[in-house]
Amino acid sequence: MLRLLLASALAILIATSVAGQSPSAPADQIPVFRSGANLVALNVTVTDPGGRRYVTDLSRPDFAVYEDGVQQEVTFFESSKVPVDLILMLDTSSSMADKMQTVHTAAINFLKTLRPEDRGAVISFSDGVQILEPLISDRARLEQAVLQTTARGGTSLNNAIYVALRQFGGATRETGTVRRRAIALLTDGDDTTSLVSFDDVMALARKTAVNIYTIGLQTASPIAGHSTSRFLSKAQYQLKSLSQETGAEAFFPEQIGELQGVYGSIAQELSSQYSIGYASTNTRADGRFRHVSVRLASRPELKARVRAGYTADGGDPLDSVRR
Repeated sequence: MLRLLLASALAILIATSVAGQSPSAPADQIPVFRSGANLVALNVTVTDPGGRRYVTDLSRPDFAVYEDGVQQEVTFFESSKVPVDLILMLDTSSSMADKMQTVHTAAINFLKTLRPEDRGAVISFSDGVQILEPLISDRARLEQAVLQTTARGGTSLNNAIYVALRQFGGATRETGTVRRRAIALLTDGDDTTSLVSFDDVMALARKTAVNIYTIGLQTASPIAGHSTSRFLSKAQYQLKSLSQETGAEAFFPEQIGELQGVYGSIAQELSSQYSIGYASTNTRADGRFRHVSVRLASRPELKARVRAGYTADGGDPLDSVRR
């Protein structure tokens, strides 16, 4: 309980220090969900059987959505027209000092992949957490926020993810406009200074519709003759679990020079996703976790990746979209 109170206090402190968010891009031709019911929002990535190519030519009838094994009626379906809110999170602890120039270049190029209707935000974290820019469409301000980051101090990784989800994981309210939200998190080490536990972070992530792409820079070479995926550290395991739970991917590059390619892979995936929404047939706000799955009955050879589910805790669900 004390940890949760500290986490809430931290989130409120950071949120109140953020300047007012700039107006979003015009909503012309941006999909809008108009219904009195909550919409459970899913960002779905579909690949070929080998997982090497994104499949982007599917339509609504190709998808079947299930919640706890019960098929749901898809009430919203879109692909390329849905704008993206990208939250860029940068580890600026002292161990990143020799990597920051490369990080700056790769992060700025990543932000350049955003479309005019998309928005970006920049968060840095070391001993503390700083929201350098809230969600805005101004590319120059976003790039300047990246360039001002410097490396020093420890690593408040869990605090940073918790704050990001509290600040940016809530329901979309701009006249019901549907937006895909994603976090791209870069770190190179274990959490050293957080008040928040990984369990707290995972619990909050399950209440949001945010894909969390994690990038864990490796500080040591993998064991000779073995795949690094078989020897994940505790920190790497947590990053991988967080990404899998939210329907995203985890990356563990061995060299900082690979970061540009990793960001490119994330950008390509974000531009290839489908946005699907449904009003759950289970209206009980019982605080239980609801398992979600997506099947492609017409194309069973394809692979669909989506978040594992969501927590139905009632009130104002973080992952809902209202009119």
